[in-house]
Formats: sequence, structure tokens, C-alpha cells
Amino acid sequence: MTAIEFHGVSKSFVRHRGHLLLRERLTAWIEHRKRDPFFALKNVSFSLAAGDGLAVIGSNGAGKSTLMGLAAGLATPDAGTVRVRGRVATLLELGSGFHFDLTGRENIEVNAALIGLSRRRTSELFDRMVEFSGIGDFLDEPLRTYSSGMILRLAFSVAINTDPDILLIDEILAVGDHAFQVKCFEQIHRLRHAGKTLLCVSHAPAMLQELCNRAIWLEHGELRLSGALHEVVDAYQGQRASACIAS
Repeated sequence: MTAIEFHGVSKSFVRHRGHLLLRERLTAWIEHRKRDPFFALKNVSFSLAAGDGLAVIGSNGAGKSTLMGLAAGLATPDAGTVRVRGRVATLLELGSGFHFDLTGRENIEVNAALIGLSRRRTSELFDRMVEFSGIGDFLDEPLRTYSSGMILRLAFSVAINTDPDILLIDEILAVGDHAFQVKCFEQIHRLRHAGKTLLCVSHAPAMLQELCNRAIWLEHGELRLSGALHEVVDAYQGQRASACIAS
């Protein structure tokens, strides 16, 4: 069964040309001037089978985070279709879905509800989430008092303990201490062995080799290559090495 499918997906954003004077904005509005769009993704197609791990690689600005946002349902494509089958848990941005004026306890309840858990199920999983996060002593403190590592632990704990069908990770595991990273990897491996699906963005080849079996390479918003992880990573690193020599 296919867990994630992109078919001819394009996504653009409007370029903002810095600060304009009021008269310049009014003139542009009256004359119906259109701003130049920036295409973060251009006609991207790929599919990810349930139970597979897919790495998304490419340089900064290649469109990786836009692709992840579309897969998470945080945005809609300008063209093409995105189909996702199953419960999705996301780790795309530190503190995403959290409110910094709420306590850790309140954020767990709110974030679990956003993922789709009932109050009863959240209550059943609550102690497990808190134990995994290791922030029990600060559970009733507002999130704004947390360090970035504490926020990561809380976010990951909520996401991983909802037993998702699909887990989306965008470089977030680069934050946090080594011990917690090991703990995270163990949980992700448990999900992978249970047949869960993983879509992952990272600039760390060692991490990708542990978690993924396939990869796609994005360049300037376009799909450059798709295939087995080692083949795509080798091609990407070879292109980067050639570029460095040429410069």
C-alpha cells in the first residue's frame, strides 16, 4: 500500500522585494502589477510505500521543507495532488504546534488533540509521554521557561507516543544532547520495525543510513534523482564535490 504519493506537485510563493514606500505600493496595486513567484517545488512526483523510510536530500533552498509541509497537510499545492494515508506525526519545527504561554502539561493535551487523539487516549498515554520526555519537574511551568532541548524532548515524546502510521522528521533531531538522540533513534527504530513509514530530511548521511532505505534528491525545487538511498546520496555528494573543485 502507498502511504504518501505526490503527483505533479508544484508550490510557489510570492517574492517580497523588501520595503516599499506607500506610494509605490499604491501604484503597484492600481496598475495590477504581479509579483514574481518563486517556485519552491516544480512538478514533483514520487511515492512512498507503507513501511519504507524515505530520505529527502538537497542543498538549502532546494524545497525540502516545503515538501514536508505539504506531506504534513500544513499547505496545499498550487498544482498536482498530495495523498497521505494513515495517522501522521510531525517533527518539522522546534515547538511547532506548541504555545509558549501554556505549561508543558497543557501543551501535551493541546498537541495530542491536534494530532487527533481523544481525551481518554491522551490520558492513557500521558504518563508515558512525560516519562519519555524527562521534564516531569517542569511539567507545570510555562513553555517559555524551557530550553530548546526540553522543548524538543516534549515535542518528540508527544509525536512518538501517539503510535503514528507515518512519522515526518525535518532536521529536528540535530537539537538535543547525545543521550536523548540515542533514545530518539531507538524509538524510531521500534516504529520502523513495526512497519511504520518514515519521511526524513537530514544533512547527516549516517542518520539517513540508519533510518531510510530510499531517497529523493531535490535541486531548485525539482526532483533530480530517486532511488536506493546509497545511490542517491553518492550522486548528491559527488555533485557537491565537483562543484567545490570547480569553484
